[in-house]
Amino acid sequence: MCTHCMNRREFHTIAGAGLAGGAWGLASVWAGQEAAKSTGPEGGNVPSGKQAEVVWDPDRTPVCTGRPLRVQPVLAHALLERREKTSWRSWSEIINQPAAVEELQRIGKELQQLEARADFPLKLLEPVKVTNLEEAANVQKGQFDVVLLYAASNAGLFRACCTADPKQDTIVFVRHKSGPTYYGYECLGVRFFPPGGPELWQQNSAANHGGVTLDDVVVDDYDEVLWRLRALYGLNNFIGQRIVALGGAGGKYDPAAPQVARERYQLQIIEVSYQQLADRLKTLLAEPKAQTRYKSWTDRYLAIPQTRLETQREFIERAFALYEVFRQWLAEHEAPAITINACMGTILGVSNTTACMALSWLNDEGYLAFCESDFVAIPPGILLHYISGKPVFLHNSTFPHRRMVTCAHCTTPRRMDGRRYEPVRVMTHYESDFGAAPKIEMPIGQLVCAISPEYTKPRWVGIRGVVRDNPNFAICRSQQDVEIQGRWQRLIPEARDSHWLMVYGDYLQEVGYAVHKIGLQWDNTAQTDA
Repeated sequence: MCTHCMNRREFHTIAGAGLAGGAWGLASVWAGQEAAKSTGPEGGNVPSGKQAEVVWDPDRTPVCTGRPLRVQPVLAHALLERREKTSWRSWSEIINQPAAVEELQRIGKELQQLEARADFPLKLLEPVKVTNLEEAANVQKGQFDVVLLYAASNAGLFRACCTADPKQDTIVFVRHKSGPTYYGYECLGVRFFPPGGPELWQQNSAANHGGVTLDDVVVDDYDEVLWRLRALYGLNNFIGQRIVALGGAGGKYDPAAPQVARERYQLQIIEVSYQQLADRLKTLLAEPKAQTRYKSWTDRYLAIPQTRLETQREFIERAFALYEVFRQWLAEHEAPAITINACMGTILGVSNTTACMALSWLNDEGYLAFCESDFVAIPPGILLHYISGKPVFLHNSTFPHRRMVTCAHCTTPRRMDGRRYEPVRVMTHYESDFGAAPKIEMPIGQLVCAISPEYTKPRWVGIRGVVRDNPNFAICRSQQDVEIQGRWQRLIPEARDSHWLMVYGDYLQEVGYAVHKIGLQWDNTAQTDA
């Protein structure tokens, strides 16, 4: 079991706690909020016939399902005394207790500013100072995910202060101009930490992130610290995550994908059957209060500005019944994510609608909801969600030409920036011409990034682009023509018709840093240098 995952008792303890949402203004609450209401003190599943109450509210800020990243700052420094007519000190101003106390105060103020700027749940622990190996060993006994090492002086402690847990990580900070001189600014080269590279990264895994490399060293710049922490926050909430799979787990063109997801990423896949869905829908749809609830929710959804209905209203009402069942499952199984197999076939007959709208609503609320149960694409989708803090658009891609590619699917989130609702036309699902599916209009000029996984091979491709059009081709309803930045021609020979995972903004730097920790090859086509 991944140590970054909570057990059931811990889940319920933290479920109701409010966590700092940073710049998003998110209601930073666990997906298990409902689970805490519907399960017993030992975390057992809800008793038969007693599901958690579900409320759909389009005005509610999205939930944040990620566990806060706990960071232990450590100041490693020497205690030196002046000796006559000999070289008694090395480079550094932090070589005695008064200087160390002053430096800890400086670090504390800087970290307060860093925590305030974090756009993800971040918990910075009280900084500690270390002057010998015994103190370094005591630090390792703490409860944290990341060591933020201030390598001031006493180089013999630098390695000892790095986290000893192979599933944890270390970021090393040294000063050039941001404060008193650090010896680490001069000495931290290959003598202490190796340069990152393919041969080294391929040895890493979810269970062993490898040792500290030069990629973990930052000079002066807290922005460089922040994006690395954001990447590690995403990684910590990705590895070992729980996901409900309606109709079982699959993999597009790669049937080994579910097992690879379980082994490589330690994903916990909870399979539920279509018979279970049919039974729940039958119970819900027999309740007059539920019918009234779905009509009311439909009224509220259609009242959101720039919402156009171009299919039968009944399809949306039935989609809200699906949504309620999915929310119940997320609570009962203590999972922030759900995916659906046979979403273009079986579910249509069982629900008498399509799942597109239900998945879109869940993504808009801050959960993770994917169609097609494609565990080739779902792992990068989970990581990208937690790194960006935004909904992820799982879509098909087309043949790149003149920098352009069309990205299209029928389950687009509408709150792609985590705040506002984009304009939408609610149409039928394209392939079936049945049910309800959102055609989202993304802003022209919107910067986006995407991950294209090479099936179950340990290689992910990074893509950055700009939305140039929202066309209306005879393809999946939500569709964007995206102008690819960087070396776009390299996408031509990539695996065709595989799924890409898109978010607003550019998080390719964070993704590359995170996936190297677990032994994946990262190919960022947006980079223009060799």
